[in-house]
Amino acid sequence: MEENKDIHEENLNQDTPNTQTSEQENQENVSQQLTAEELLAEEKDRYIRLYAEFENYKKRTLKEKNEFYLYASKDLMTSMLGILDDFERALKEIAKNGNESDLKGIELIYQKFRNKLVEKGLKPIEVNAGDDFNVDFHEAITQIPAPTPELKGKIVDVIETGYQLHDKVIRFAKVVTGN
Repeated sequence: MEENKDIHEENLNQDTPNTQTSEQENQENVSQQLTAEELLAEEKDRYIRLYAEFENYKKRTLKEKNEFYLYASKDLMTSMLGILDDFERALKEIAKNGNESDLKGIELIYQKFRNKLVEKGLKPIEVNAGDDFNVDFHEAITQIPAPTPELKGKIVDVIETGYQLHDKVIRFAKVVTGN
């Protein structure tokens, strides 16, 4: 019996270190779980940030693509503005000379040409004498003494019409301002 008691005591003594070892292993497992949870949280955060960055990239490229399509014809439109100006000058000269048959024919061609450009997004910038000078839409060619005090710092005359392609200015209106 004593032998059984001794063996039992030895087993108890052996269990105690095992219990201590188990507790240490549990603490290590808990610390590993925390690091695993932290790692998972970091990876999840990184994934969310990467996903958001990708979404922003998609939106930005879509916007750039749309702008490209809107303004791809900018060079062509800019080169056509000279022809549009020539038509306007020709109409004024023919109207001065009073040749009605030539005026109607050229006016018809001018309207068709202008309407096609407007269909493609070209808009004239409306400027009248007496309007405030705005650097976003106007280019001052020169300053002259204001004919009236009300025109001081305002537009006195419009030399050349300005144009926008959709909402972007492709040619500023050339104006004379009063000082």
